[in-house]
Amino acid sequence: MSSKNKVIITCAVTGSIHTPSMSPHLPVTAAEIALAAIGAAEAGAAIVHLHARNPQTGEPDQNPGLFKPFLQEIKAKSDVVLNITTGGSQTMSIADRLRPAVEFEPELASLNMGTMNFGLYPMLGRYKDLQGWERNYLEGSRSGFFRNTFSDIENILSSCREAGTRFEVECYDIGHLYTLAHFIDRKLIEPPFFVQSVFGILGGIGGHPEDVAHMKRTADRLFGDQYIWSVLGAGTLQMRIATSSALVGGNVRVGLEDSLWLSKGRLAQSNAEQVRAIRLTLESMGLQIASPAEARETLCLKGSQNTKI
Repeated sequence: MSSKNKVIITCAVTGSIHTPSMSPHLPVTAAEIALAAIGAAEAGAAIVHLHARNPQTGEPDQNPGLFKPFLQEIKAKSDVVLNITTGGSQTMSIADRLRPAVEFEPELASLNMGTMNFGLYPMLGRYKDLQGWERNYLEGSRSGFFRNTFSDIENILSSCREAGTRFEVECYDIGHLYTLAHFIDRKLIEPPFFVQSVFGILGGIGGHPEDVAHMKRTADRLFGDQYIWSVLGAGTLQMRIATSSALVGGNVRVGLEDSLWLSKGRLAQSNAEQVRAIRLTLESMGLQIASPAEARETLCLKGSQNTKI
């Protein structure tokens, strides 16, 4: 079977959405993040999507010095593709968000395709034991927004171009696909485009099957055979939307960044547990899982030896 017909599993290991008080299984320190990423790779993830956190507080942090220990540990012990966020969190400047990707020149980096409301504040009603910064962080999403202007996107594209870093292009709504098309027309990003469609974030597109189908139809029309489609569903939508994507030839993203849960009322014990769960579902459908080498081939990545990790 061609590598392009195998399902690429991305695992988003820690992220910036959830806080340590929400789950004891969310990795925070460099050692925990490295262990979680290596475990996810062993379970079947071809790509790990990586954020860093302040090891004392658990707050999202884009200091490259916090990334370096877990990036080096993962690379030493696994062939998994390392995908560094440029999204960071909505409280950070674009300059700060860019620092790790510019310093480490990874094979893959995330790239958000539009400024949007990014509503995390409904979680305030579900978690009563939030500490210090956590409550302020979630409350801030009620009046704040996630900045990704045309200028910001152009800046990220141009800053990473010479290093040969490619992008996991995160599209939270239909308009974000048209923004990607705009940058394609300007020849600032080259195929194949790795389009990660995000469903279920308050402020973006919902998670109804019609939303998923509409996103896929629009991407097909805009990008034809020049893109690789993947999906992530936030929260309880995670496994359902991943499965629906795979049924129509798409790829999937899971991980504790996107959902803390394995099933209704049951916290995932690890990122690897979520990867194993979706892998079992996919393989039961007769689908094969892409290795890191096969993901590199499909996405035309430069190889880990050409990074500064």
